[in-house]
Amino acid sequence: MRTRVQSARPLAALASAAAAVTLVLSSCTGGTTGGAGSSDDGGSSDAGGASSNGQEAKTPPLAELGESAAQHLDSDPATDPAYASYYEQSIDWSDCGDDSGADRQCGTVTVPRVWNDPGAGDIEIAVAKVAATGEKKGTLFLNPGGPGGSGVDFASTVATYIAGEPVTSSFDLVGFDPRGVSRSSGIHCVSDEEFDAEYNRPGDPDATPDENLQTTIDWMQKIADGCSEKHADLLPYLDTYSAARDLDVLRAAVDSDTLDYVGFSYGTYLGATYADLYPERVGRFVLDGAMDPALTMDQITAGQTAGFEAAIEDFLQDCLNRGDDACPFKGDVAEAKKQLENLLTSWDRNPVETDDPDGRRMTGSHASTALVMAMYEDGIWEMLRSGLADATQGDGSMLLQLSDMSAEREQGGTFNGNGAFAINAINCLDHPGVEDLEWQKQQSEQLAQKYPLMGENAGYSAAYCKPWPVKPLREPAPIAAKGAGPILVIGTTGDPATPYAWSESLAQQLDQGVLLTYEGRGHTAYGRSGGCIEKAVEDYLVDGTVPENGLTCSSPGGAEQAG
Repeated sequence: MRTRVQSARPLAALASAAAAVTLVLSSCTGGTTGGAGSSDDGGSSDAGGASSNGQEAKTPPLAELGESAAQHLDSDPATDPAYASYYEQSIDWSDCGDDSGADRQCGTVTVPRVWNDPGAGDIEIAVAKVAATGEKKGTLFLNPGGPGGSGVDFASTVATYIAGEPVTSSFDLVGFDPRGVSRSSGIHCVSDEEFDAEYNRPGDPDATPDENLQTTIDWMQKIADGCSEKHADLLPYLDTYSAARDLDVLRAAVDSDTLDYVGFSYGTYLGATYADLYPERVGRFVLDGAMDPALTMDQITAGQTAGFEAAIEDFLQDCLNRGDDACPFKGDVAEAKKQLENLLTSWDRNPVETDDPDGRRMTGSHASTALVMAMYEDGIWEMLRSGLADATQGDGSMLLQLSDMSAEREQGGTFNGNGAFAINAINCLDHPGVEDLEWQKQQSEQLAQKYPLMGENAGYSAAYCKPWPVKPLREPAPIAAKGAGPILVIGTTGDPATPYAWSESLAQQLDQGVLLTYEGRGHTAYGRSGGCIEKAVEDYLVDGTVPENGLTCSSPGGAEQAG
């Protein structure tokens, strides 16, 4: 059983869930660590069309949309004979054949590749189960986020580190790799060798923003070309509508009339989409670190840019408060930001020696990835602080280790999972942005001025997705899930990746949204808030007790009711 008063999310799980997003943020801000695209915004005016004089400016139209094969079906597939073979499955659970660290069983479930054409071939969805340790009340499905995070890997992590005994005793915990992710026909668009070369390439301190932009677009083009060559028959069907339809087949495969579900980050978007498609089948739903489905890609990127800049400032203030011996920075936060920026530039110009078995040196791009990753979990700020101090003394080993954890890089230059590719494939379908390049340039300049560490080239989200071979398939719009029961939405006030405003917005959109607030730092709350959020969630999941809307948790074990 996990300890209630400490952050329980282990570094390995954090890296797995956050890897793709971290690489994306580096790319969206003009870095060269190898990611691309956009992930999980907070309704920021930076991307909403505000002009420099504070007046509302007209935003150009979004990219032209295609049509999802899964959004609108002529019938409910659960009762349509054309889909009977999918809905009549049961899962043949067997040993996973790996060292998962938990009593985990694995299996597969078959789903249609093209949901509006069930005769057009199949996809195998990989699933993993950690059985209830006590009297089973049901099956709880899990998604760790990304998009691109492996739920198969995540299932044992939840059972071991995150969920409390009331949940692990009462539920079979089932994780799944969504279509296109890892074991579920996971896409791989360039070789590990090519990806590792890009990942380890230092940034160019002398490059202009336009040159950095072109470097990122060229890399996106390379990924898009590789995906087109290897996965042309799958790319149009990797949107979240399709993944939500798959999730309903998984529900049926465990013989449950309703879906009980906990989704983190992107998993909230998947869960809300399911709830909108199948409100009558929503069981007990928890959406932690919510995405706002009404936001465009530009708004999403702007919100994350602001969120990570604020988190880094918070980290620097915390570092400075510890005194000279514990912190490599001096002065106030503004001065520390400038010192950090200078360090990152110097490390790209002159990479730092490490103890890496592959003989690599730590670059400024590695340090940037480590920095962003650590903002997901304030429990590793000490490790980041020590790594930064070591690097100023000529040892970049710890920062390189953090960066590698984020990228899921193994010794020898191989990578676990496929999050860096899946995130492009899914996000470029789910989130259209403004294609007008001059508008993007204006947004990018505004973001760079407001957020100097994270903002360079952050306004070019649509430009990064433009090379993608499939048009975006989804119009940004609120989700009500009218007819569903209470859905818990959890927001963390200092969350950099899914800003708190998104959770507020989603809870308001949902017909029966219930907002829980964790006043803290880092990404998501369940399993790391210190007890208050955990108790509310577990009472809801196990006993059906719905917490009061507006419950605010501000300290381990403490709570107060929001006015």
